[in-house]
Formats: sequence, C-alpha cells, structure tokens
Amino acid sequence: MYTNELSKYPSNTEFVQTSRILVVEDEELIREMLLMALEGEGYVVVTASDGRSAVDYLKANESNLSENNFDLVILDLMLPQINGLDICRFLRQQGNPVPILMLSAKGSETDRVLGLEVGADDYLTKPFSVRELVARCRALLRRQRLSALPQSPVLQYKEVTLYPQECRVLVRGQQVNLSPKEFRLLEVFMSYARRVWSREQLLDQVWGPDFVGDSKTVDVHIRWLREKLEKDPSHPEYIVTVRGFGYRFG
Repeated sequence: MYTNELSKYPSNTEFVQTSRILVVEDEELIREMLLMALEGEGYVVVTASDGRSAVDYLKANESNLSENNFDLVILDLMLPQINGLDICRFLRQQGNPVPILMLSAKGSETDRVLGLEVGADDYLTKPFSVRELVARCRALLRRQRLSALPQSPVLQYKEVTLYPQECRVLVRGQQVNLSPKEFRLLEVFMSYARRVWSREQLLDQVWGPDFVGDSKTVDVHIRWLREKLEKDPSHPEYIVTVRGFGYRFG
C-alpha cells in the first residue's frame, strides 16, 4: 500500500522550482500519484510509461539546450520494451551523470546491489511512502547541486600545495597538519602571492573584524606556520618578513 503523507511534509518549492524530473513507470496509478506529488512540490515532471519512450525522451533531451536537461530520473526496474537496468546502463555508457532513483518490487539485497552497480544513485523498494520518495529526491538533487558548484582552485607555490575544499596541505609531497587558523592564514597568503599584509589586515582576514586581542597573535601563528613549511624556519623562503610593513608569501 502506498501512503501519501505530503500534507504533513513541509513544501520546499523555492528550492526545487527549476528542477526537471523524468518519471518512468508503467503502472498508471503509481505514475499519476508521483506526477501529482512531485508537481505539488514545485518540480517540472515529464512521465513515460515504457522503456522505449523513456529512451526517446532522454535522447531528444540531449540535443536540446542545457537548461532543458533532466535533473533527476525516477526509474522503475520492470518496464515494457526496455527495462530499467538497461536504461540505467545506457545513460552511464553515454556519460550522462543525471541522478537516478530506481524503483522496484524486488527488494532483495542482490537486486539492490545490482541496481546500484549498473549506475543507480538510490534504490527504493515498492510499496513506498511518497513522503520518503520526495525526501530522497530532494537529497539527490541537493547532492547534484553541490557537486556542480564551482570548486576552489588548488593553490600551489614551489613545494607547497593547498587544497581548499579538502582543508589539506602538502609540503614537499608530505601532508602537514595545520590548525584552522594556520590553514586560513596560509590560504590567504597563497591566494595573493607576494602581496604584503600588515598584522591588522591579517587579523581582519583570518580572525575577523570582531577579534579582540593582541596583534602579536599573528606573529605567533606565523612562527608556527614557518615551522611546518620551511626547511629552515630562521631563514624562511615562503613567509617572508617585510620590515616596517608586515609579511608576504613568496
């Protein structure tokens, strides 16, 4: 039995209003239920009742403008003409990264593993709660949007490499452990190589404008940072003191 609990589920139409979902389901009752539920949440929904129609939609979609691409495919496993596994394989072989939520009455571990291995991102066993399906759709779309965000570039200078997204630093090929303030300080330096920073400017960038304390804390953190970066901290090649002004990197 399918339960429609959307009346208890907070709508999120401002988040999903531009998302396009392809629902491929041969059972008319389930297809119409999903259409109504997803449109009620603000999605643009296209439906297909068999595998051949779904493939035709997907092929036509590839030739359209990018803004018309599907953001999510809800795909039944057992379909007339072309089954869900073959559609999933087709998409992945074409290099299409669209998130796929697979639906199936087959709930064994083997069936779930098979669906995930051919390229599905999530697997939901029938009968299911519409509330759970909507939640899974939101999670897949959120993950897709996050992965599409522009990534901060890797910063590198000589033998120091900083990975902003991973909060990771390599020095001469070896990972070094930095405190959050040390990491942020190094990130500021490497983002503006050879720029001279005063203590006050570094405090504002790393500690924030509301910091209350001695500006000498900058000197302390730079000393710690030099010990982790420099071959000879007493003769630094990376974080250089510019007398009367402050510090620069490189």
